[in-house]
Amino acid sequence: MFLKKSEQPRFGVVIVAGGSSSRMKGVDKQTVLLGDLPVPIHSVLPFSRMKEVTEIVIVCREDMIPTMMDWVRDFGVKKVSAIVRGGNSRQQSVLKGIEALSENVDYFAIHDGARPFADEELIRRCMDDALTYGAATAAVPCKDTIKVSDSEGFICDTPDRSTLHQTQTPQMFRRDWYLQAAEQAKAEGVDVTDDCQLL
Repeated sequence: MFLKKSEQPRFGVVIVAGGSSSRMKGVDKQTVLLGDLPVPIHSVLPFSRMKEVTEIVIVCREDMIPTMMDWVRDFGVKKVSAIVRGGNSRQQSVLKGIEALSENVDYFAIHDGARPFADEELIRRCMDDALTYGAATAAVPCKDTIKVSDSEGFICDTPDRSTLHQTQTPQMFRRDWYLQAAEQAKAEGVDVTDDCQLL
């Protein structure tokens, strides 16, 4: 591992809050209130309270940047170092967030702004596993039976459900591993929807 045992690992967090609301039929998840707070603020706050997190970048649509800035100020969110415009895909948006982080972070933590229920306990478990294995993700066992179909829609396989998980966020990665994977993906013209897939 590239960290000395005595060193405190530094996590840079990218909150991806730039969705187009296509799955919510036009309802903008970024502006929905949950209790007294907007959904993205719920997603940011647990990270802002953790000593391992040294900085947070929020990635959002350009038209949302002034609103995000107001929310960060009004709700007293600490450690937000930048709010930047997203790219044309999730992968591009994450990379814009990573580019806005300083070079002082050892790990990247990537979290969806529309996942407001990740608490500090879950985040810490992901951090611990990332420190042990180099990468980690939150996930839940798949409860549904999944079918694999061919190009004509006929079922050709039924994977063992006990081996399947629905990936969520946060997802965390060693800085050097992630940057190497992102560089390779760019060189090969690969664009993915999940950062574990990228790695």
